[in-house]
Amino acid sequence: MEQPRTRPQQHGPRRGSPPTPPQAARQGAQDRRTAARHPPGARRPAGGRRPSAAAPVSGPAAAIRRLRRLPNPRFTGLGAGLFCAALMFLLGCLDQLLFGGSPTGYGVLFLPVCVLTAVWVRRGDLLTSPVVVPIGFAVGLLPLAEGDGFLGTLVGLVTALAAQALWLYGGTLIAGVTALLRRAAPAPARARAGRRTPR
Repeated sequence: MEQPRTRPQQHGPRRGSPPTPPQAARQGAQDRRTAARHPPGARRPAGGRRPSAAAPVSGPAAAIRRLRRLPNPRFTGLGAGLFCAALMFLLGCLDQLLFGGSPTGYGVLFLPVCVLTAVWVRRGDLLTSPVVVPIGFAVGLLPLAEGDGFLGTLVGLVTALAAQALWLYGGTLIAGVTALLRRAAPAPARARAGRRTPR
């Protein structure tokens, strides 16, 4: 009587059978790594090459990026006046220390301060910049005014203002033109979006 043939016992998983828990864990980890390397919406580069780093931008685009990295505060009208007066007083002291109170040096330093004041003031307070820059000019002349006592310093300040009226008018005109250009320019996208959203 023939005995039925018995198949040798297979130790590995059968085909079509679900994987064992350790194999399923390894396969799940491999699938997660593959999904992390190649997200579903991302395009794979041709030839399996990794995308190279972006080339450095040069020209006007690079200059605009550098300008955007510069500090860009927003002063109120009072803050712009304090900024202009404090900076001009420091520049007046510096002019007196380095150049012996040169009127031309002080006037040249006054022009960029006027531009910064008009650029850094808030959009709602743009019209205050042509008002505060002459005050800052007068405050900065205090270290340069010649005279003894309060009345002597006051007379020296008035004399210095009369002697440097050209620089004063020029800086005020620059601040006014800068403020008008900013006012005529379109508002930023964020500000327009904030105005359209109902409160």
